[in-house]
Amino acid sequence: MSRTDDLHGVRHIAISADGNGEWATRRNLPPSAGNEKSQDAFLAVLATCLEINLPYLSLHVFSSENWGESTDEVRDLVSAFTEVLEKRCETFLDLGIRFVWAGKEADLPPELLNAIARVEAATADNSRLCLQLCLNYGGHAEILHAAKGMARASEAGQLELSTATESDFRRYLYSPDIPDVDLYIRTAGELRLSNFMLWQCAYAELVFTDELWPDFRKEHLLSAIQSYAARRATFGGLT
Repeated sequence: MSRTDDLHGVRHIAISADGNGEWATRRNLPPSAGNEKSQDAFLAVLATCLEINLPYLSLHVFSSENWGESTDEVRDLVSAFTEVLEKRCETFLDLGIRFVWAGKEADLPPELLNAIARVEAATADNSRLCLQLCLNYGGHAEILHAAKGMARASEAGQLELSTATESDFRRYLYSPDIPDVDLYIRTAGELRLSNFMLWQCAYAELVFTDELWPDFRKEHLLSAIQSYAARRATFGGLT
């Protein structure tokens, strides 16, 4: 699989990258070890997406609900995200990757928000792959964000709510220019969406794998795409 035609119509893949903590626990290592190892999966998936010419990839790496976890672990995660963004900016530029962020600003420290803004600005003109990092993200929060945006537009006389369409609503999502998800993948054996991209996943094919995110590699991504292709081949037909 190396050409756009081999994507079987997939344009946007979304991945809930779960299992860092479990990966570390199984090896009697601190949680930070799983977070560090997850970089191998991140780079492998990016390389595969570039190889097969995937236009859009969304990674769910930190939910807005994760703030209930231990303070030390959350602090380490936020620090790691900041460091990774600073470290990978040149890589994104060299590879033609456009970086965008989706999530709530509330609770995120200024140093992380500043790093996000710098990488978004630096890569804004890239077009080979759009990488959307969903960090401090929740699907309910995004839908509420869009509804409030529509309400403000209505109050300002910019939108007539009585005739508003789904396309109008989309304009107020975090990343309105990114198309709906075609294929959703969740690692670590969990069988649910967990409040991730609820609007965008309305018609997505769902693939759940027992692989922990730090162990996720090219073959797992390609297998998920093949599963998508097999399902779509009979979509709308008799079984």
